[in-house]
Parts: sequence; structure tokens; C-alpha cells
Amino acid sequence: MHSSRSSRIKALCGWLVFCFTASLTAVFVSTRGWYTLIHKPTWNPPAWLFGPVWTLLYVMMAIAAWLIWCEGGWNKQAKALRLFLVQWGLNALWTPLFFGLHMLGVAFTEITVLWIAIIFTLISFYKVRPLAGVLLVPYLLWVSFAGTLSGTIWWLNH
Repeated sequence: MHSSRSSRIKALCGWLVFCFTASLTAVFVSTRGWYTLIHKPTWNPPAWLFGPVWTLLYVMMAIAAWLIWCEGGWNKQAKALRLFLVQWGLNALWTPLFFGLHMLGVAFTEITVLWIAIIFTLISFYKVRPLAGVLLVPYLLWVSFAGTLSGTIWWLNH
């Protein structure tokens, strides 16, 4: 896709804003109340870790999506970008399911579907631009850990 440097920078900013909007579901997260009372494994990370990790992951996700967008935009990369939107939506959905509605089993099932969607997105991105796929590997690893944690918390509390 031939575009000006200015339009590419604007697009990168747009992808960054878009990716970070998934974090708006964090309004459901409380360090007090329900979550402090449920059983968690000893290897549950401290609360302060989640903000920095997700900040880095959202930046990497945005750059990956932008790199794919730069390879022809929606006209040429619709499949890969749609996969990205699906996994992004699943990402945004998990927090309300787990923290807002306390639906631990549903949240575990949903994060499993998210994990699969990330794999499909990563493969699709890698085929278009390998760096874009590689940028999603830390995200896949974190969601693998988060899924294991989610399943363990569900198991400990049902």
C-alpha cells in the first residue's frame, strides 16, 4: 500500500488507540471485594504486574496490526485484520465475564476460544509479514498463562 508517512503514522496511532480501548473493561477489576475473597493459587501474580504487562502487549498488538494494514490495508488484508478484530473482541470480553459477572467457567471457556483466535491471527499475520506474527507471540504466551490461571481459579472456587 502506497501511503504517505503522515497517513501511516496516523494509522499507527489509530491502531494504538483501538487496541487500548480493550483495557476499558478494566473498570470491572477491583482490588477489593469479590476477587480478594476467592481462592487463588500461590503463583497468582501481584496486581501491580497486570498494568505494565498489558500496556506492553497492547502496544505490540497495535504495531502488529498496523504492519499488516501497511501491506495493502483492508482491501488486501481483510481476512487477517478481521481475525485480529475477533481476537480483540474476545480479549475485551474476558474481563467483564470474569471480574464483572463472576462467571469463572464461562470466562475460562471464553479465554480458551481467545487463545485459539490468537493462534489463527498470529499465523495469518506471520504469512503476510513475519515480524507482525512474532510481535503476537508474547501476547499468546501471556494469554496461555492467564488461561491457566483462570482455569485454576475456577477449579479452586466451584
